[in-house]
Amino acid sequence: MQSKKKNTSETFSNQPFRDLKTLLSLKKAPAAPPVHEKRAESTPAHDEEELFRKAMQDVREIKEFRALPVRPSKTVPAYRAISSATSSDREALRNLEEITLGKRPLHLPDTQEYVEWTNEEYHLDIVRKLHKGIFAVQDYLDLHGLILDEAEAEVDRFIGDALKKRLRCVKIIHGRGLRSPNGPVLKDAVVNRLIGRYKKHLIAFVTARQCDGGLGALYILLR
Repeated sequence: MQSKKKNTSETFSNQPFRDLKTLLSLKKAPAAPPVHEKRAESTPAHDEEELFRKAMQDVREIKEFRALPVRPSKTVPAYRAISSATSSDREALRNLEEITLGKRPLHLPDTQEYVEWTNEEYHLDIVRKLHKGIFAVQDYLDLHGLILDEAEAEVDRFIGDALKKRLRCVKIIHGRGLRSPNGPVLKDAVVNRLIGRYKKHLIAFVTARQCDGGLGALYILLR
């Protein structure tokens, strides 16, 4: 009896290992390295603090700035400043503008440089008459260009001569001393000289009129 050989090409409907060989070959092949997306490296917070400390390590505080007072500036709107001006303020500003433009004479008794003195034996009204020019000036002395010692010596000589000549009204031009860093030196010296040394010979003295030297001169009324 003849035996039957097994058919190797026989096909089975269920073939669970058909792709096994292919799978094994793929497993042996080296796997490709994964592609990672390159991301920007972020600096940790503690590294940023360290960088800041290194950058500021040579910075030193100026202690004097601690004592500087900080005062908020106060600005006044222009409309408030204008509206708050009284009628007397506006009139004073108008008068000052007219004086500056030469439209109005300067009232010397209203200034801080104005000087007047009256002997207590005489009525105060006499100094006002003297300032108005009621008494004619008979002689004058100009102290411009002199130093203090020279000026005092010239005042002594001038007043002495006036008393000998029995002059009634004289004038001394002392200047205003506006260019002097120490103020009106000659003016103060003349006033002190008259009150200190010649008081008993004087009736009054006062700042001269504008046409006679104004704040830079004195009318002197002698006994």
